[in-house]
Amino acid sequence: MESRYYPGVEADVIELTTELRDLFDEDFDVQSMQVSSTAVLQARKSSTLREITGLAAALTIKITPETGGTRIEIGMQKWFDKAAVAAIALVLSAGLLIALPALGAYWQYKLTEDAWKIIEDHIARKAGGYVPPMPGRCGTCGTAASAGSSFCSSCGANLRVGFTCPHCNAVQKDPNARFCNSCGKAIAS
Repeated sequence: MESRYYPGVEADVIELTTELRDLFDEDFDVQSMQVSSTAVLQARKSSTLREITGLAAALTIKITPETGGTRIEIGMQKWFDKAAVAAIALVLSAGLLIALPALGAYWQYKLTEDAWKIIEDHIARKAGGYVPPMPGRCGTCGTAASAGSSFCSSCGANLRVGFTCPHCNAVQKDPNARFCNSCGKAIAS
């Protein structure tokens, strides 16, 4: 499961859950539940053909208010089943069904990205704009960062927000950026 921590931002759990439910059309089975302080939203698209071809998509989103922020986790079924189905399809059909697992993997990736976009927009609205990581803490997991560290010792996230580009000296705003947000040149790792 991918986890992101938003320090200093209290998400409106009901509003965010409603926004995420709107992402799924009538083809998805959607359920939501409350487990302790965590709101859980699950969506799946299932049929016999989807199960056989490995195209069944299952997405779980957890929204947990924490002291001083909000943690959100998203998990999709592993794509390993797509690789196994692709291998079997290649052997049995001489490659005719090879596109089905690839298409399923793409749909799952796209669904996850669309969910993160809705979440990031909600968090930004609640925070009044861009949400920088809390000083001295990892913006991904919230763990205290060691002084001078480039990466989080807990989750491995890039901590270089605020560093300048070696090419144009522009201040970097995205901790996951591999390229400068100003000149577009690669940022050394």
